[in-house]
Amino acid sequence: PFALERRAPSAPTRHAAPRHAMAATVESDEAIDSQDIFYVCKKILESLKEKLQKQEEITQDIVNELTFPEKLADEEIMTPVDMRGVGQEVDDVEELVSKLGTKGAAEAFIKAKEYFDANKDGEADDERPKEMTAAEWRQVLQEEEELLEGAEGEEEDLLEDEEEVDDDEGDEEEAEEPAAKKAKTD
Repeated sequence: PFALERRAPSAPTRHAAPRHAMAATVESDEAIDSQDIFYVCKKILESLKEKLQKQEEITQDIVNELTFPEKLADEEIMTPVDMRGVGQEVDDVEELVSKLGTKGAAEAFIKAKEYFDANKDGEADDERPKEMTAAEWRQVLQEEEELLEGAEGEEEDLLEDEEEVDDDEGDEEEAEEPAAKKAKTD
């Protein structure tokens, strides 16, 4: 599964630490560990399909445009693809390109779109991840990142609290030790 796991509005998700806003995994209640949904630019995906058919070169730049929404116009459409269609597990786009090259990565995203469209899980249309604009997608990514940052802060606070408890326990043990030595000498 991809490292960046995000959600579309109204769909539950698992959380993972984001490194950049590239795509997402969306999971329905029925298929909590089966879907591996990734959002990509629809227009660029269609362009990649044409380039592959014409046997044109696929560059790293076009693969990045496909998967990173930051530079897209607000009205660009982001479409969900199911990475199970790729046939192998990778953690992120960089690993996919490293394993398959740019042409192989482009082919993988096209297979993932075909897999999503095939709806092999038989999900009802109203429960499936939906297309959204790049602006909407960036908003989802921003909200998710804020949630994750808040969760990371809570984890740090918990770790600090645990360290304080450990330190307090150590002080008690040290205080008891001299008393125990004195008891033996009496």
